[in-house]
Amino acid sequence: MRRWPRVALGEVIRHRKEFITIEDSETYKLCRVQLHAKGVVLRNRQKGADIRTKKQQMCRAGDFLVAEIDAKMGGFGLVPDELDGAIVSSHYFLFEADHLRLDRRYLDYFCRTEDFRGQVTAQGTTNYAAIRPADVLAYEVPLPSLAEQQAIVARLDALADSTHRFAARLDDIEADADALTLALHRRLADGREVSLSEIIELHEESVPIRLGEAYPQVGVRSFGGGLFAKPAVSASDTTYRAFNRLYLDALVLSQVKGWEGAIAVTPHHLAGMFASPEYRTFRCLPGRASPRYLGEIVKTPWFWSFLQNATRGVGARRERTRPEQFLKVRLSMPTFRKQVEAVDILARTATLKSRHAALRESNTALLPATLERVFSSAPAP
Repeated sequence: MRRWPRVALGEVIRHRKEFITIEDSETYKLCRVQLHAKGVVLRNRQKGADIRTKKQQMCRAGDFLVAEIDAKMGGFGLVPDELDGAIVSSHYFLFEADHLRLDRRYLDYFCRTEDFRGQVTAQGTTNYAAIRPADVLAYEVPLPSLAEQQAIVARLDALADSTHRFAARLDDIEADADALTLALHRRLADGREVSLSEIIELHEESVPIRLGEAYPQVGVRSFGGGLFAKPAVSASDTTYRAFNRLYLDALVLSQVKGWEGAIAVTPHHLAGMFASPEYRTFRCLPGRASPRYLGEIVKTPWFWSFLQNATRGVGARRERTRPEQFLKVRLSMPTFRKQVEAVDILARTATLKSRHAALRESNTALLPATLERVFSSAPAP
């Protein structure tokens, strides 16, 4: 068995510049590359009158798009069909494939590998982030025959489709579980509505930072992902004057990302660790709220919707969720006795999602691992 020949990309792709003049009366699609080789997506749609630079590049479906500055962070990918005709600035480079020698979908898969990304990050000096078109044309690609490329693409497409369908199935199951949780919650509440201030209160253990000390950190994932341990931060590496120390059953709210479900109850193994003052902690009032019950409810999109309504703005411009706003939220809530009785039922959903998390991780890793295996061996008959 011999290996596939490696050729410079310059042999099979061509740098293309196609600038257009922006018309004020037209509406344009603007696209961008995501980091970490995650592809090209729509940035927004914009009226020509609102686009300051009137000379822009025109993308074509199948173009290989490379960001001048972000390439070393995986800022490259293939322009999808739906972004044909989209525009990008001169800080992007566009390349078209020689379709007689290179299947563009083959390039799309190869550019996601460590082999390709390693060539990009190795280009130039570490203190100069930008790359040039000549750099891209010098990168190498293993190049089997066009028929072999197409066969490889077909197998990888089938695998990608399978992983997408599996992830969608998990989403459907979890959506059903969330719906059952909400239905049970509403039935138990039986029309009873409270403000959060009636069942929890702000309670923070602020610890002054002292030189020479290190503080093990905790973060909170969005969309009900829960709390997780982070490396310790030394006093000399932070500008904060104090951290909030977490305690068992503390309800932890990210002021910045609470609106998208960055909220969770502190488990035993993370009690005693620290978080920045941007993470506010609340405790359940005795006889009013069960930490275990509340911990399951705050994982649901239904609960996050209240936090979205409590803050103004969109995306990165959304305002922080302040404790006073949070405590004013009104929602249905069963009595304490009913909460305690229902905890074990709701916990089954948490167990299901925990199992799904492991399945998702394995499913997500399947295609990247396959890409590495396919392109690292690179045999040819």
